[in-house]
Amino acid sequence: MMTTERINVEVAYATPEKQVIRILKVDTGETVAAAIEQSGITLDFPALVLENAKVGLFGKITTMTTVLSEGDRVEIYRPLIADPKEVRRKRAAEGKKMKKGG
Repeated sequence: MMTTERINVEVAYATPEKQVIRILKVDTGETVAAAIEQSGITLDFPALVLENAKVGLFGKITTMTTVLSEGDRVEIYRPLIADPKEVRRKRAAEGKKMKKGG
């Protein structure tokens, strides 16, 4: 009988209120999508819609079909609520106004 080698991976997701990191063993050759499913993390976050979610490995965007390696950390990203460039522009503009007036 042949046994499949297993690897250790993490699956992480967070909201402003709650962070969950699941450590699990998956079969060699499993994908990001399979690890997320096996982690059961969607049970902790019922509003999480994976079809729309961006995912990454250690902060680098990847796809659901990416094959995992030993020690990988799968991260599920939330959509941004504000454009970071626009926030910086607004802050910079407010700072310039304050300098002129103060």
